Amino acid sequence: MSSSADTHGRPRHAEAGGRPHPRISNERIAFARMRTSQDRGADLITSFAGSLPFVYLHAVWFGGWILLNEGVFGEGAVFDRYPFGLLTMIVSLEAIFLSTFVMVSQNREAARQNLRAELDFETNLRSEVWSVHIGRALGLDPDEVERDVQELVAHARAEIRNGQAQPMGPGVMDPGVS
Repeated sequence: MSSSADTHGRPRHAEAGGRPHPRISNERIAFARMRTSQDRGADLITSFAGSLPFVYLHAVWFGGWILLNEGVFGEGAVFDRYPFGLLTMIVSLEAIFLSTFVMVSQNREAARQNLRAELDFETNLRSEVWSVHIGRALGLDPDEVERDVQELVAHARAEIRNGQAQPMGPGVMDPGVS
């Protein structure tokens, strides 16, 4: 059995025909490789903006700003009288930037979901191919198994549509067993 290393430095074992069998990528590793320093920065900002310390910081900031500009600390300290136009402009700009960071993070999360879906598809396809080969080795007819699966799927979908879905129990995988 020959071997070589895969992209993660792990050994890749050769099949009987000499071809290495492919490894399924780890979604976390693949996604981590796609992230840039800008992505990490956007994630940090989004993470902080969605936290209670962010809320507390803003409550203190707004409260202090209002107290300062209402003259509580003396008239000489006032720089943004009511209706606090400068504060309004700063908060508006902050909202624009925060919403942009949130959208960047959401777009990257969508890309991650797409990657996860591709890897799920690859895993499912690989499992199906292996199942067919194993079934044939056991003397099972793949067409008959597929008919049984389609029957079970149609039955389950009908139950879901009718609100009568039941948990799967023993014998559900074999339609001939009641």
